[in-house]
Amino acid sequence: MQEGVLDSVTQELNYAIARYPDESIVKTYLAQGEFFSIDQFLPQEVIDQFMTEVETVRPRLNRNYVPTHKKGGSVSHYLLRQSAPSIVAFYRSPAFIEWLSRIAGAPLQICPDEDPHACALYFYTEAGDHIGWHYDTSYYNGARYTVLLGLVDRSTSRLKCRLHTKEPGCDVQELSLSTDPGLLLFFNGDKLHHTVTPLGEGEERIVLTLEYVTDPTMSTAKRWYSNLKDAFGYFGLPALFRQPGK
Repeated sequence: MQEGVLDSVTQELNYAIARYPDESIVKTYLAQGEFFSIDQFLPQEVIDQFMTEVETVRPRLNRNYVPTHKKGGSVSHYLLRQSAPSIVAFYRSPAFIEWLSRIAGAPLQICPDEDPHACALYFYTEAGDHIGWHYDTSYYNGARYTVLLGLVDRSTSRLKCRLHTKEPGCDVQELSLSTDPGLLLFFNGDKLHHTVTPLGEGEERIVLTLEYVTDPTMSTAKRWYSNLKDAFGYFGLPALFRQPGK
């Protein structure tokens, strides 16, 4: 049964990639400072399958609050590897990674198993949940790229993006997006300045994040710093002591 579901997700992902030839996207990606978005990249039936797994891990999400910066809930790569095979298969899809690599103009790889942020879920489920302006800074020896996939958006919250903030001579452009189910965004983490505005009362927003790198190595000091940041800002202290592959 599970094998049939995974085959279906893979098939729909391959259809999606075929609908968007990379050569037709690269121009937009570069013109927008290494960023692009596609509405309804994946069909609702795939989102529904992902949501079945989301509901399985929802009881184990870690609520976090960083004063003046962020508030929300998160589920780490560790838990998804245990309980969300379709989501993890999407993250690890060779065809998807190859497609993203062609768009980025660099060979991308998945993050190491010990990275709790490699494939994770963000839950915005309480009034005021948000995250302030930031870059997805790479602590790896290579560049880090982010995929965001909308799963649920019953909210007035918006993902706001500032393009070209690190390009001298370019005017900064600001986008305001709702992360509707199936929406796909891809960007260079060190170049896109972005924020999520506060959630309203009785609203809900859930997003899947995937991280890819050009070089998966990292110094021991930066690994500890990255894990500390993720533990306090996203996944809780147990994430610090999780062993790779568990």
